[in-house]
Parts: sequence; C-alpha cells; structure tokens
Amino acid sequence: MTLSIPFDAVLFDCDGVLVDSEPITNGVLRDMLEERGWVLTPEECMRIFVGKAVKDERALIEAQTGAPVTDEWLRSFWERRNVQLDRDLLEIPGAPAAARALHAALGGRIACASGADRRKVELQLQKIGLFDAFDGRIFSGHETPRSKPYPDVYLAAAAALDVDPTRCAVVEDTVTGATAGVAAGATVFGYSPGGLGHSGAEALRAAGVVEVFTDMAALPAVLAAWRPRAA
Repeated sequence: MTLSIPFDAVLFDCDGVLVDSEPITNGVLRDMLEERGWVLTPEECMRIFVGKAVKDERALIEAQTGAPVTDEWLRSFWERRNVQLDRDLLEIPGAPAAARALHAALGGRIACASGADRRKVELQLQKIGLFDAFDGRIFSGHETPRSKPYPDVYLAAAAALDVDPTRCAVVEDTVTGATAGVAAGATVFGYSPGGLGHSGAEALRAAGVVEVFTDMAALPAVLAAWRPRAA
C-alpha cells in the first residue's frame, strides 16, 4: 500500500534524529573544555550544549574558561570530533528505514537541515548509509545568516525544495531545533525517546511541537495519521 503523507516535504534534523551523535560530540567538547579549566560532568555538558552550535557559544565558553575561542580552537574541536564520529557513530534505531520510506512516499522531497557544519552532517549521513537519500538536499546552519533556534536553515531547505514552509513537517528532538521549525511556519514533530541528549516531551510541546513520539521507526505512520486539530 502506498504511504500517503499529508505534507509536501519532510525536513529532518540530523543529530539526535538520524544519528546518535550527541554523546560523542559532547564527550569531545567536555574533554576540551576541561583542558581549559572548565570541568563539567557529561550530564552538565549535554544540558548546556545539546542542540546548539559550539561556534555560537563563544561568549559562554570564554567567560567560563578565560581563554579566547579562536578559529584554530574550533578547527581542533571539529577535527577531534570527526575522528570520534567516524569511529563510533551509530544511527538512531529505525531512522534509515523511516527516511527511505518518506523519500519514496514524497518523490524525494526530504531534506536534512542541521545546525551543524556541513562536513559533520555529510560524514554522519555517509557513516549510516543515508547520504544518497539526502544528496543535494543537505543544509547547514553554518551556511545561513543565523543558526537554530532561528528558522533560517529550515527556510533554506523549503525554498530549495520549492515547497511552502507551512506545508513541511519538521522532525526535531530538542527545544532549540523545534523552536526553529515552528518559527519557519512548519508543523513540528518531536522525537523524545528519553535519556541524555533529547529534550523531554513536555518541553518539546511547550516549544510548539504538535506531536511527540518515541520510536523513529514509527515516524512514517505518525506523519501519515496526523490531521490538524480543529480550532
């Protein structure tokens, strides 16, 4: 049976939605912050930085460490992070099959719109075997005027697909990303399986998410079943 999706396109976040990257990325960041004297537990580091681009947190890091966040330091972070991701990254269970099912149902009108740098996004999609499903439809918040929680990266993805943002479903797992999707005018679905790295269901709903789900394999069915609630 053909899957009928009541949207013109589906826009995926990457980290925490397609790939289980946050513990790896934040582990590297925590180590590098400790090298500068800012000692955080893994839980504290996740709470502060999940869903955010490290380059956008310069002021906070500099205030806590007393050391400048230079371009060289950022490059070192990205290099160390990429080595760890290439070695240890795993997919979010069910994500590849869900993305491919939606790709087929929508004639290819899916995109990956991430706050991360393009190299990271492409590396991660290649690592889990999904690069071909998103090739030519990968968007980085590093390449837009503002990154999440602003809507720029989602607006760029919708424009490239020639789809009205209000006709897009966005799939996010953090309040930062959900805020960006809502600001773009999209209908935002929240993945909240519990555990570190994902925002809780209550927080996602408060950010404007219309429905929270816990199993990425169920995403195509969740989207197919969704109907706007009567005013």
